[in-house]
Amino acid sequence: MTTKVVKGSLWTLVGQVLPMAVSLITTPIVIRLLGAEGWGVMLVVLLIPSFLGFADFGMALASTKFGSEAFATGTRDKEGRIVRTAALIALMSSTPIAAALFLLSGIVVGWFNVPEPFRGEASLALKLAAITFVLTLLCLIFNTPQLARLRMDLNTLVNTGFRVLGAIAIPIVIYFGGGLVGIFIVLFAVSTLTLLGHIFVSGRLLRELFQISIERAAIRPMLKFGSGLVVAGVAAILLTNLDRFILTKVTSVETLAFYSAAATLASMVTLMTGSMIQSLMPAFSQLQGAENREALTALYSRGTRFNLIWLVPAIVSLAIIAKTFFTIWGGEDFGRESPMPFYILLFGLAFNVLAYFPWATIMAAGRSDIFAKLYWIELVPYIALVSWLTWNFGASGAAAAWSIRVIADAAILFWLAKKIGGVSFTDRAIRSFAGAFVVMVPPLAAILYFRELNSAVIIINLICMIAYALIVWKVVLEGDEITWFRNKLNAYFVR
Repeated sequence: MTTKVVKGSLWTLVGQVLPMAVSLITTPIVIRLLGAEGWGVMLVVLLIPSFLGFADFGMALASTKFGSEAFATGTRDKEGRIVRTAALIALMSSTPIAAALFLLSGIVVGWFNVPEPFRGEASLALKLAAITFVLTLLCLIFNTPQLARLRMDLNTLVNTGFRVLGAIAIPIVIYFGGGLVGIFIVLFAVSTLTLLGHIFVSGRLLRELFQISIERAAIRPMLKFGSGLVVAGVAAILLTNLDRFILTKVTSVETLAFYSAAATLASMVTLMTGSMIQSLMPAFSQLQGAENREALTALYSRGTRFNLIWLVPAIVSLAIIAKTFFTIWGGEDFGRESPMPFYILLFGLAFNVLAYFPWATIMAAGRSDIFAKLYWIELVPYIALVSWLTWNFGASGAAAAWSIRVIADAAILFWLAKKIGGVSFTDRAIRSFAGAFVVMVPPLAAILYFRELNSAVIIINLICMIAYALIVWKVVLEGDEITWFRNKLNAYFVR
């Protein structure tokens, strides 16, 4: 199972890195064509549907969980019925919400402080985004047969191919006068083609997908599971996006652009772990039960340690290139305004990334209600915190509030995963990282001393990364893990 998860995670990582790499090239072109304010308006229109992520009634995760369990028992007919049932429920719950967003788009863009000259175009773009939103939700359901079989290669090829084409098409459309509306026409086309691709590929893996019956017996447990996600999802969406909403209201869409650039670069540390979640959710779901507890604990512990291994050098490397990157990528304004919120967000994301594993453990156990309770308890103090810090410190305050919350959230999730799932990350494994972590401190000291990225900082970072890799190999990795890596390398080079 570990090998399948690793292989699937690598495919998903490729599927995230490639579109991001293309976007890093095309986004500066888009910023220069639209201007910082126009790009900020585009981000606002993209942000609005993200507040409605609960509209599928939790069927994306429900389909993955229950579909994976059906696949594990070899009941292909049931698996197909579960996917169709999830799609039907999601369509019924999301369409009215999308329709309301479509009809009220003019009013909604006004709530988000969109400048008057952009409101008409932003309203039409939001109408397109509302339709695209429903198609995107269905994509997350019809890829279930791929996820259940851990065929992340197929899932990645479908998602990535169209996303890359869309990223390339957007600056071309803007250049020829498409503006904001042209951007969202491209996104609509990408979602439509992606949905058709998932239906085709999943249908090849599961012929039973192309039937018309639903799994009536699964409706109630799926709705119960989904209801917890909906209650949690409303709070989670606010917790995730409230910083940007308040920042836009308190400052401007231009400040949102600087903040979003910081968040985009900082989110690169989530790529590896985010790619693992698509594999872990079906894997953890298939390992439920007392007879599989040892395998579940081993996968959880090993995955968490692997997260720590790559996370430390990734954070240090991003921290030392940040200011130079923002200046080259977005211009002097971004180089001046984005670094500080970036550093603050990066610190919080380090804890947020580690929390992915306990999150998946709790979710695979079917305890979505836990998140409903936790997120609503967090929401009220977070609203007060983010409002006060943003009002007083702008983008840096919004970043600080978000980071404080996710650090507290991570600590709680690790405790809950141990209590509910019976899994834990040992103190010994944490102590073994102490020496490796200390080795990566000099590059941070160097960038603080020189205040710019230069050859000395780069050389220090490379030397420290080599030393870090040696310590990890000698101290952190366990014997069976070293053997596994050696076998994989030997198999690769023998070919």
